[in-house]
Amino acid sequence: MPTYDYRCDACHATYDVFHKVREVVEDVICPRCGSTAHTRLISAPVVSMGKSSASSFDAGGAPSCSDGSCCGGSCGLN
Repeated sequence: MPTYDYRCDACHATYDVFHKVREVVEDVICPRCGSTAHTRLISAPVVSMGKSSASSFDAGGAPSCSDGSCCGGSCGLN
């Protein structure tokens, strides 16, 4: 199910809505004030650049970047 972010036009609260395939946008209600007046916000998608592997991290968490390396980042993509 896609997730959309909305901002209430009445109380300015922001909230997420998990839409079903054919859900009507007019049925979205602000959880704070109950208003149906809202603006759908543009949100950035989550992008994965390959498989994630637990073995790429040591037992202490994220790898050290003290040697000036990319620390497993996307430096090779530039």
